[in-house]
Amino acid sequence: MECRRVAAPPNDCRHPYYPSPRPPLAASHLVKLPLGSVRPRGWLAHQLELMAEGMTGRLTEISPFLAPANGWLGGPEDGWEEQGYWFRGFHDLARLTGHPRLQQEADRWIEALLASQRPDGYFGAENQRCCRGGNGQVLVDLWPHMVMIDALIHHHEYQADPRVVPFLERFFAFCRDLPEAQFIQPLGDGFGDWRPMIQRDRAGDMIPHLHWLYNQTGAPWLLPLAARFYHRIRPSHNEWLDAHVVNFTQRFSYSGLFYPQAHDPSLLARCEYWYQLHLAMWGQQPRGIFAADENIRSACVDARQAIETCAMVEFNKSFYQLGRISGDPLWADRCEDITLNHFPAASDPWLKGLHYLTASNQPQLDCSEHHAYGNQGRQIDYSPHLYRCCQHNVAMGWPWYAQNLWQATPDAGLAAWLYAASEVTARVAADGTQVRITEQTDYPFRDRVKLTVDPARAVAFPLYLRLPRWCRSVEVAVNGQVLPPPAGAGGWLCLERGWSAGDTVTLHLPMDLALTTWPRNGSVTVDRGPLSYSVAVGEQWRRCGGSDAWPEWEVLPTTPWNYGLVLDPQAPLAGVTVREAASIAAQPWTPEAAPVRLTALARRIPAWGLEQQTAAELRVSPVRSPAADETVELIPLGCARLRLACLPVIGDGDTARDWQAHPAY
Repeated sequence: MECRRVAAPPNDCRHPYYPSPRPPLAASHLVKLPLGSVRPRGWLAHQLELMAEGMTGRLTEISPFLAPANGWLGGPEDGWEEQGYWFRGFHDLARLTGHPRLQQEADRWIEALLASQRPDGYFGAENQRCCRGGNGQVLVDLWPHMVMIDALIHHHEYQADPRVVPFLERFFAFCRDLPEAQFIQPLGDGFGDWRPMIQRDRAGDMIPHLHWLYNQTGAPWLLPLAARFYHRIRPSHNEWLDAHVVNFTQRFSYSGLFYPQAHDPSLLARCEYWYQLHLAMWGQQPRGIFAADENIRSACVDARQAIETCAMVEFNKSFYQLGRISGDPLWADRCEDITLNHFPAASDPWLKGLHYLTASNQPQLDCSEHHAYGNQGRQIDYSPHLYRCCQHNVAMGWPWYAQNLWQATPDAGLAAWLYAASEVTARVAADGTQVRITEQTDYPFRDRVKLTVDPARAVAFPLYLRLPRWCRSVEVAVNGQVLPPPAGAGGWLCLERGWSAGDTVTLHLPMDLALTTWPRNGSVTVDRGPLSYSVAVGEQWRRCGGSDAWPEWEVLPTTPWNYGLVLDPQAPLAGVTVREAASIAAQPWTPEAAPVRLTALARRIPAWGLEQQTAAELRVSPVRSPAADETVELIPLGCARLRLACLPVIGDGDTARDWQAHPAY
């Protein structure tokens, strides 16, 4: 058996069984498995069950955008992004859960979409086919199709529906033949409707669809059309690429999505440039989110500033795509950062409502309209009725995370890209032998992963295990025999051997404590493995609207939250202790069920209070406090709806400052 560390799976070949880039497209390092190949288990499967009976699974009963008269179902009413946002997640949720009601609804929408195609190839809502502005300008709005095609492609993956490929060929021929004046143009003065402007910012979302269809058919005219979309992407708005949070989470990836066609490595480097630049300025809070309550705003960089729920799922979509193209496991790390630390708190524990904005320092979630956010109005209480785009787009979150746990590799192997209890069934080796791998783990709360390999017959293939960037050491054993650790850090661990039924691989990823210091203000975040931690704050859930069946909730604190940590400068984590629960609850993302709890020494900061109903901006650490030392409990950030993760450091020496009043925004 060979055990080695590699930077990425090889891309010098094309997968023999799963759709992969055709020449002249550059080969990818990972290949998406068809929807249904990966079945989540454990707490992740429970999130899908909650979704099925929660807001996403019942959204046709709640959202007016999903009414039968909407344009995507052939009705006379509007049909824009909301329906596609919801359906691409709902469709995959239906297939992953096998829930009969959801399956029937997914089939109904698929049939309506396929039946909506006109003779010229256009499909969907008629109102987007001819967007006529007040100035007489006429455009076709293709942005909603960029969203809805995700569902059609996944439907084809799942059922091999022979109608999908010719359907998309006809639609893209329609796009190819559009005159310049109607194809993704700037809106002239007096146009009136802002919505057709979005396709200029997000035209790059069509590139993966065109590449997918090219890989299916080899039709050469699809690649010039992909270039047409690429060159219509609006140039950078400013030095941060784009001030709009969701635009950025999509736009930063577009050069990388075009890389397979252009073969220019600088395009992948450009993705990382924009990501690093943006996060260095606006991301002064843990695990990959940044301060943009719809838009980034000058001077608003504190951890009290929040990120939109749409941005979380769109960031992840970009990470999935860039991870497959590049093979760089860093994109999986970033996906875990957001999904395991912030995404659970965007919804209530029952997945029956969500809020628009999630911050790292957010000590109450009230229903008032007076917060220090760029958008006014209700933004942070939990509701199944509000938050138009996020209300629908949240559907993509858990189902897409689940199906991306495993990837195929071009050398006919498999890669564990994200870790969670699951079962993957796939074809491997040159002859396409079917193999099932069962993954047993309580990750991200526990540090061990066990894989049981069950091939249809004894077969040799490479198995790649991602080594997270936070992991300082790793131990791997095959059938109980510990293997010598390969030299180096990060990347992938490749196990290449002949596999027989019942073979096991055990991966130990020690989750050490760590401390992140935020350079702008000296605040700190306590980390352990893939999770960051928040002060545990008592919650009072209080109904603030909605119906009995679909209530709205605000969440208010019942215990103090305004703490700074007391740290020994020589050994800052020496006083932090770890306590693990005996078992993992089906829904672990709550304060009560938090599977891991830390304790640390802290002092209250009496002068740190609320400004505009959220935490006042952090002052530069270290800060003085007259309060007595006390022990506080920290819980995983994803378990905390009321969240304090960027904490001041308490000090008493010459460098310490008093907590002074600060002008409100």
